[in-house]
Amino acid sequence: MENKLKSLRNLIERELQEIKDSGKLEELKNKYLGRKGELNQILKGLKDLAESERPRLGQLANEVKEELAVLFAKSEKVWSSKGQAEDLDPSLPGIKNEVGTLHPSTLVQYEIESAFSQMGFAVYDGPQLESDYYNFTALNIPADHPARDTQDTFWLEGNNLLRTHTSNLQVRMLQKYGAPFRGIFPGRVSRYESTDASHDHTFFQLEGLMVDKDITIGNLIATMKALLSAVFKREVDVRLRPGFFPFVEPGFEMDIKCLVCEGKGCSVCKQSGWVELMPCGMVHPKVLEAGNIDSKIYSGFAFGLGLTRMVMMKYRIDDIRLLESGDLRFLKQF
Repeated sequence: MENKLKSLRNLIERELQEIKDSGKLEELKNKYLGRKGELNQILKGLKDLAESERPRLGQLANEVKEELAVLFAKSEKVWSSKGQAEDLDPSLPGIKNEVGTLHPSTLVQYEIESAFSQMGFAVYDGPQLESDYYNFTALNIPADHPARDTQDTFWLEGNNLLRTHTSNLQVRMLQKYGAPFRGIFPGRVSRYESTDASHDHTFFQLEGLMVDKDITIGNLIATMKALLSAVFKREVDVRLRPGFFPFVEPGFEMDIKCLVCEGKGCSVCKQSGWVELMPCGMVHPKVLEAGNIDSKIYSGFAFGLGLTRMVMMKYRIDDIRLLESGDLRFLKQF
């Protein structure tokens, strides 16, 4: 029996090296290790051995059985990986792999962040669910101020709201970091208003704030022009006109010539040839004081960039509602 066991082990080792496919491997396994296989036929002879020989040969039989199980397991692993490789036919045409792309709003936001980073501005984020205080009161817009009526607000329980502008971070940032300060705050804002080609209930803004000693309107205009040139890769026609915003004094409206129609008039610019892009101005002393900044020592400028509108200008998109539609036919163009 000892010779039979050793001979069987050597025979199986040779045959495993010569097999050509996984089907043959399965046949060998059944032939030698199956219930009616040759190994079991040999083991049945243990009962006919002398009692003194049974322990030694029984141990040898178990060792051979374990060795053969390991050999077959290794061969099965090899042929399994070979079978996977054989499933790949490099001559077949490739299958298109659908991958996501950055949203056009994200693309423009990254460009703006890069431009401001080069001017020494840091990028900050803040809550979209905001308190009445930071969204209005701290910005010199008390409860009875008519400016609240121009921002159709989604009010929530506890006198909280969905922020109507990214200006909600002005006082938060000054309280946290003090002066001097230089930062931008991009993010989603919400307003309860009717939608059309240039208005939506959900859109994106980008607030900018710079507070330091001896800041003037000249610093504001230079910064805005540098930004527009960096994003649009060309000189852009702008106009600065007086505008009222409670948190800046003096306040301005910076308009950009409509790049969708090149100033000829369209639905985006309401046939005027100009698009309101950037309300801005010098930070109001009351806002500085709410942020624990001495307005007699420090001054600053702030602006609220219509990020969504800038996206429309850059890519000549004539309907703001497309940006939040989730329409893949539209998004795959970017």
